Amino acid sequence: MNDDKRAGGGTRTRELVSTHSVFGAPCWVSLTSRDLGATQEFYSALLGWRWRGAKLGEHFRIALANGVPVAGIAAVASMWQMAVAWTPYFAVPDADEAVSRARERGGTAAVGPLSFPPGRAALLADRDGATFGIWQGELVGNWEAWRQAAPTFIRLHTRNAFDSAIFYGEILGWATGKPGCCEVQYEGGEVVLRSRGDVVARIDSGAVEAAPDPSVRPHWQIHFAVDDVTGCARTAEKHGGSVLREDEQEAILRDPDGAQFTVTSSRGPR
Repeated sequence: MNDDKRAGGGTRTRELVSTHSVFGAPCWVSLTSRDLGATQEFYSALLGWRWRGAKLGEHFRIALANGVPVAGIAAVASMWQMAVAWTPYFAVPDADEAVSRARERGGTAAVGPLSFPPGRAALLADRDGATFGIWQGELVGNWEAWRQAAPTFIRLHTRNAFDSAIFYGEILGWATGKPGCCEVQYEGGEVVLRSRGDVVARIDSGAVEAAPDPSVRPHWQIHFAVDDVTGCARTAEKHGGSVLREDEQEAILRDPDGAQFTVTSSRGPR
């Protein structure tokens, strides 16, 4: 995930942070798409991103926000017969161990672990089918800058929040008390994940004490912070996307390729 030795074209000192010191938290987001050019055009218009090449090849790009790498684009959906979707990656000290834990607890490993210097990655699915990735190795240079420029948080929509929290906690080392781990709290019927005091993820399964809803298709939803939710919704429509739901605080959008994500007001509560 470390691909920003010269982000924004200038030389700067990098803060090298690895998944041994910060783990269990979201550390990257990646979009699998079909059309690289159309994808870049849409997100540039919507979020103001700029782009640069990636070490993985011509089908890959790194999105930059104010010079900070914030997301990856992989135009391999058709080539690799993968779904068009945004996927969060979580930092782990040992990718092999995390994959083994996931399998032992009923999850599946779709890809990897594979070597992507300076680290290793794998694509997994939890017991209910929600897809997520894991990353072992160096994090993006200037980790704190990524945390500020990256999504406000990610949210797992699932059938049973507490069951899912146990699954992910055992794989990702949440609430272990070890230095660098994430804290977990239960607030208003949701599981709230914090890393270094910041909310980085939520797990939601509906109303408190409600029975698990079998109609819910579990998935991780990426939330991007924006100043103008309404303006983003109109921009998405103008550039071939669609609006699934909208209010003043957030809008659930779909890009022209079909990938779903959320824009959330940077002035509102997380």
